[in-house]
Amino acid sequence: MTDRAPPPAPDRPGPRHGASAPLKIYFDGGCRPNPGVMEVAVVVGGEVHLLRDLGQGSSADAEWLALIHAMRIAVARGTSDYVLLGDAKGVVAQAIGTAKCRGVAIAHRERLMALVPPGQGLRVRYIKRTQNLAGIALARLHDR
Repeated sequence: MTDRAPPPAPDRPGPRHGASAPLKIYFDGGCRPNPGVMEVAVVVGGEVHLLRDLGQGSSADAEWLALIHAMRIAVARGTSDYVLLGDAKGVVAQAIGTAKCRGVAIAHRERLMALVPPGQGLRVRYIKRTQNLAGIALARLHDR
């Protein structure tokens, strides 16, 4: 018998194949019409975080705002083992530096990178629309 306390519970489901999987944070932004009033959704750990009526902008602006909000949530959770998952190929490519930012995307990327804690890299990946839980949450807002 030992006097040691059990380890703290993880902030996400346990290990897979001997290593813990990164925390998946889904993001999506949209506007109606395009351009129009922007809204974003972020889904993490089964929780949906919605921001609505974010002013006028394009669908690309809304995707950037969703990505920035997802990064804020990752930082607030204090996790360094995360991946941000979105379905906007252009925004993902610009965020990770494989495509050049132009116009307002430059300022959006600067805002995003300012949130990344020192010593951490930015982990953003493209996923299909049908896999994006945040996109599904946004679509449900408008299903009638």
